[in-house]
Amino acid sequence: MSEDTMEGTEETERTGETLSEENRGDKKEKAKKKRSPLSYAIEFAVYIVLIFACIFWVPEYVVQRTVVNGESMENTLHSGESLLVEKVSYRFSDPARYDIIVFYPQGREVDEYYVKRIYGLPGETVQIINNEIYINGEVIADDYAKNVMDDSGIAEEPLTLADDEYFVLGDNRKVSLDSRDPDLGPIKAENIAGHVCLRILPLSKFGTP
Repeated sequence: MSEDTMEGTEETERTGETLSEENRGDKKEKAKKKRSPLSYAIEFAVYIVLIFACIFWVPEYVVQRTVVNGESMENTLHSGESLLVEKVSYRFSDPARYDIIVFYPQGREVDEYYVKRIYGLPGETVQIINNEIYINGEVIADDYAKNVMDDSGIAEEPLTLADDEYFVLGDNRKVSLDSRDPDLGPIKAENIAGHVCLRILPLSKFGTP
């Protein structure tokens, strides 16, 4: 008799547990249904902020995609190739020699940019003699040039860079408009948009340029 009573009690307890779980589930469902219009408005606002960050903030301060237009960086880069330009590293370290950069030749207020390679760093003296690049009187390696330089431009004579200036060249020296040209000259650090870190298209050339 006592055993039958115990079994009945346990069954009642199990039934109570089941009912309690169902009640909790009902409460959760009701809580979901009771979301206020304000909560939906806040969620919508968060999505809008994220979308605007991806469209405007990320390309401006983190990374952006750009497309090569022209032949001045052949044979490293070719017209039509898509690149990723990262904008974070130069906030913590200075551009290095041979980095490929994107910069604004006429300042950031003009929506035009070039892609070139850095050769001369701030404070250095640059000179080009017989197709050789001298930095502070010493010849440096030039493994990226597609062809020889017919014109040394303003670097025919020693050119000392200011503390915020960089001397850049295109790899295709015969057609490149770069720091040799008096209309362009050395590039101000404030006009450097970022560092070309990756070629994403065509896929057959995917990787670091």
